Amino acid sequence: MSKGTVIALCNLTMNFVQPWLDAGYRVVMVDPQHERSEDDGQVFRIKGTIDEVMPALLYVIKNERVVFVAGFPPCTDVAVSGSRWFASKRKKDPHFQAKAALVAEQCRTIAMLTGAKWFFENPVSVFASIFGKPSHTFHPCDFTAYCADDNYTKKTCLWTGGGFVMPSVARDATLGAPDDRIHKAPPGPERANFRSATPRGFARAVFLANAPCQKICA
Repeated sequence: MSKGTVIALCNLTMNFVQPWLDAGYRVVMVDPQHERSEDDGQVFRIKGTIDEVMPALLYVIKNERVVFVAGFPPCTDVAVSGSRWFASKRKKDPHFQAKAALVAEQCRTIAMLTGAKWFFENPVSVFASIFGKPSHTFHPCDFTAYCADDNYTKKTCLWTGGGFVMPSVARDATLGAPDDRIHKAPPGPERANFRSATPRGFARAVFLANAPCQKICA
């Protein structure tokens, strides 16, 4: 029997949800890049944007015990690392950043509806001027004690609520200086997915700090 349901919005990979799944939680993942919508009882992948799948999400919220919500709204149009392209994008669509902010607001609204702990994340972006100063920031290398492969830098901002607990920094002291692989990622069709994949160490740390069964699961 499931210990509860975790919702991950704008989420393609298993990186964030795997610790919850391993501990016996059910996970619901929404992303337009999923091949299809399918539910095997433990993992419910819903193909589509948040707007498109709202009825399915509301059904989950109404009928399941949601214990955590994570949102990963796309950063392509808001990250300050891409600010040199903002002017050209604005010429094509004056509302391009408002549309990006709407997705983040959808993540926050859905999370608040559940009453569960939640966060939505983004790299350093214009969201700080829209949603206010982030609640927390971190680099993947802050949690290498849980995953040594995450020894890289990428400042990430979290806006949180519902009693979210920010995990304590846990670095592997035997590792060398973190690298900057994110900034050196080569161009290509998978670049955006590579750069936005949730660090596994951070995912594990969030689970241990926020799972209702944390004393048992840890």
